[in-house]
This record gives sequence, C-alpha cells and structure tokens, in this order.
Amino acid sequence: MAAAGAPDGMEEPGMDVEAETVATEAPARSLNCVEAEAAAGAAAEDSCAARSSLQPAPAQPPGDPAAQASVSNGEDAGGGAGRELVDLKIIWNKTKHDVKFPLDSTGSELKQKIHSITGLPPAMQKVMYKGLVPEDKTLREIKVTSGAKIMVVGSTINDVLAVNTPKDAAQQDAKAEENKKEPLCRQKQHRKVLDKGKPEDVMPSVKGAQERLPAVPLSGMYNKSGGKVRLTFKLEQDQLWIGTKERTEKLPMGSIKNVVSEPIEGHEDYHMMAFQLGPTEASYYWVYWVPTQYVDAIKDTVLGKWQYF
Repeated sequence: MAAAGAPDGMEEPGMDVEAETVATEAPARSLNCVEAEAAAGAAAEDSCAARSSLQPAPAQPPGDPAAQASVSNGEDAGGGAGRELVDLKIIWNKTKHDVKFPLDSTGSELKQKIHSITGLPPAMQKVMYKGLVPEDKTLREIKVTSGAKIMVVGSTINDVLAVNTPKDAAQQDAKAEENKKEPLCRQKQHRKVLDKGKPEDVMPSVKGAQERLPAVPLSGMYNKSGGKVRLTFKLEQDQLWIGTKERTEKLPMGSIKNVVSEPIEGHEDYHMMAFQLGPTEASYYWVYWVPTQYVDAIKDTVLGKWQYF
C-alpha cells in the first residue's frame, strides 16, 4: 500500500528548495572558514609587523665602547661628527688637557671650549699658538697641527677681584703724573740715546697698522745705555727674554707690572717702550725704536687683555 503523500514521480513541495539550500549553503560555509582563517592569519601577521616596527631599538649596554666614543675622545657634543679633528694639548696653570677639536673652528670657539674646561671666561683668556690666536680665524688658517700645544694665560674672575686695589690706584696715579711731565723723548736720559738716530738694522715699521708678533725676535733696537737689544717672546714658557750682547734676562711675564710706550717725536712710526719690573719708575727697562705696528701686540702678550677687567 503506497504511503500517503505525493503521487509517484512528484516531489514533495519544498524538497527542491531544501536541496538547493543545502547545496548552496554547505560549500559556502566551507569556503568562508578557509577564507576566515586566511584573513585571520594575514591580519595577525600585519599586526605583528606593525608592532615590530613600533618597537624601539635596543639600547647599547653602558660598557659598549661605541656608546662612550664621544666622551673618551674629547669631542664636543654634536660638534665633531663629519668634521676633521685635531689633537690639542691645552696648557693652563701648569695643567695639561688633551682634547680633540674641529680644525675648522675659530679662535673664538676654541676660547669657549677652554672656558668649559678651565672655567676661564673667554674675555679673560690669552690663548697663544705662535703668537696670540686671533678669534676670527680658524685653526686651519693659522696652521695648527695635531699634537700642538695651546698655551692659555689668564685669571678667573675671583682671582681678579682678589687683586689688591692699591696697586691699580698706584698705576693710575703714575699715569696721571706722567701726563703732567714733558714728553719722554725730550727728557735728558732718553735724549742721549735717541740722538744716536735709528739703528742700522732697525726693523721696518708700518705706521697706523696693528700686527701680531712676528715668529722671529724683535731686534734692531737700543736699551737705555745705547747697546743693542732684542726681545724674544717665549709663549710656551710665558716668558719675555731681553737679550743683549752680554747676557739674556729671562723674565716671567707675570712679573712685569706694566708696559708704557710713547711715539718718538719726528719718527712717530717708532716707539720708545718701558717694561716695569718693580714697584717704581726706577725699575723701568727702556727699549727704543720699537716698530709701531707691534706695540699693541707686545702689551697684550705681556699683560693680557684681562688686565682691563
């Protein structure tokens, strides 16, 4: 007996719809799982890659030589990268400081470096390498070489403030007294030397010019007795050597109290100059026929610009 339902050859209503649903849904569910897993894996890789790109670079250990290179070699922070450096020995107050410094830096920048090492303000430094180091020229321009010794003379502000003021007052009184007198070149003690005329080997003068000290001694001058005299500035020893035919006096520059000078009448391109070696005028060591272009350089080298502070 045939079961009740649709007649033979006829499908029940909904069977084909259900079959189509099964046929379409089953493959769709399987494909979606694969795609989902692939998408999930790709997303995970992208996420890992993103996190890796944001991770900071591992810090170098404290003992890593690369991390300490800029400290051990004495370079300025951020100033030596890509610049040619030169080894310098900076000597101040009998203390040596070994530093590396850019060869194309100026004398002014060198003074700033010295300030960071010694505490000396730049305005109170006298920096010497074959003469005073000009602030506007580079170390390359003045031909500084590796291993060069840079001599520094100067006093800290505290040292200057500690100087006895009576000494300054005495110098001012002496200058005021000099202004009241007749010109030095007319005084009898100087006249007997000046009347001899210029020495035959007097150095050439350049009126109205200011020049650095030459690399050779200043020669072709007279002392108060009319004998030949030469001045040699030993900057590396901070000494002034006064040489005559008989002997050479080696004077520490710090022992020279003052330097005075005056143009010679009728020969204003030359000066007569005195180095004060003691407390009174009696200690003046006179030198005649000093070329005018070197007068300021001699005063700066012996006394230092810090004397004005």
